Amino acid sequence: MFDVIIAGGGPTGVMLAAELRLHGVEVLVLERDAEPTKVVRALGLHARSIEVMDQRGLLERFLELGTKYPVGGFFAGIPKPSPEKLDTAHGYTLGIHQPVIDRLLTEHALELGAEIRRGHEVTGLSQDEEGVTVELADGSRERGRFLVGCDGGRSTVRKLLGVAFPGEPSRIETLLGEVEVGVSREVIDTANVEVRKTQKRFGFMPVEGGTYRVGVPAEGVAEDRRTPPTLEELKEQLRKTAGTDFGVHSPRWLSRFGDATRQAERYRVGRVFLAGDAAHVHPPTGGQGLNLGVQDAFNLGWKLAAEVGGWAPEGLLDSYHAERHPVAADVLNNTRAQMELMQLEPGPQAARRLLAELMEFDEVNRYLTEKIIATGIRYDFGDGHPLLGKRLRDIGLKGGRLYSLLHQGRGLLLDQTGALSAAGWADRVDHVVDVSEELDVPAVLLRPDGHVAWTGEDDTGLADALRKWFGAPTA
Repeated sequence: MFDVIIAGGGPTGVMLAAELRLHGVEVLVLERDAEPTKVVRALGLHARSIEVMDQRGLLERFLELGTKYPVGGFFAGIPKPSPEKLDTAHGYTLGIHQPVIDRLLTEHALELGAEIRRGHEVTGLSQDEEGVTVELADGSRERGRFLVGCDGGRSTVRKLLGVAFPGEPSRIETLLGEVEVGVSREVIDTANVEVRKTQKRFGFMPVEGGTYRVGVPAEGVAEDRRTPPTLEELKEQLRKTAGTDFGVHSPRWLSRFGDATRQAERYRVGRVFLAGDAAHVHPPTGGQGLNLGVQDAFNLGWKLAAEVGGWAPEGLLDSYHAERHPVAADVLNNTRAQMELMQLEPGPQAARRLLAELMEFDEVNRYLTEKIIATGIRYDFGDGHPLLGKRLRDIGLKGGRLYSLLHQGRGLLLDQTGALSAAGWADRVDHVVDVSEELDVPAVLLRPDGHVAWTGEDDTGLADALRKWFGAPTA
């Protein structure tokens, strides 16, 4: 029997597998598709996801294959510069296509010892007090102590659990694909500027070797979005939107996506959890979907590992829903708002012009930007220091940098006083005595996901915080 079975081998699933393997958890990933997808649904990583990769020592792999872009212009495509004083050491967006992200995260999970089986589709499940049995399309079964559904917006796991998925269906649809073109780069660049003055869902982006990623509004909403559009359908919509089809030909792939907005009512049912698109779907405005799923996995992984390892305090697993459900609800809210601001009717355009004026104030620009890049998240840990519940950005220490201390996914007591102790939790929490000019509190306790669980100058409340997040001390 495996400790954890993960249904779905996309970025959320393999990120979760890697987080579990850091703690020695036996993991099986079951992916329906026999081969990795070539569809580029996501185009990059925002600051918080970049921090996640840095916290696990993966960032250099991503930087080698990605391109840094300035932060700004995310919210409804309103062009604004990067806000001042963003609370991150990674004040950029990393342009890197989803298939590359998938590959790098999969390699990481495999290096850590995760088992990944492709061409294995979960079709049934049952759970009892000891574990979960999953049934596969080929008639075989696997058994795990826990199951996590990371199997996308049409999640089989969610449906089998009977978890409600309330929200709104798609009202509009966008066609997407990778194609070759029959016009010059200058024609493409001119169209991107002129057409996007009004239609933000239109655009060509160079991929490689003369191939472009193209997006254009569809005529309506397809009955089944799993059926890809035809090349002629794409060309027709390009002509309607831009006045020309740009001579597009030789598509690598074609797809469609809508603006449905839904969220699972519960992220946990007994021994089964939901993460990524299985827990929430929303319009792609702001490029938040993949990032949100990876961050779900980052939150759940260490908690599930603690339960498997036998040291999880009471309520730790339930904190996954308590913390991540509001985060996704806020993403659903901001993507709804962005979609309204991108409509062409006079009312939405008036609201868009007003918001553009307000974003001239750096505080407004920064507030909206931090929603997109997820650096403004603060989990509710109760009253206390302003840092409590927030993730701590990478800061310089006398002995190096903070995030280099988090690669193993353990807790961290960063102690500038040298007078504290986490001795009873040494198997779960590293105690590092070091100083930083960037940290204005004497000491902080960080969870494995980098969120601040305690601050102080002496041991007042420290033991309570250690018990709350890391369980009982060892003898």
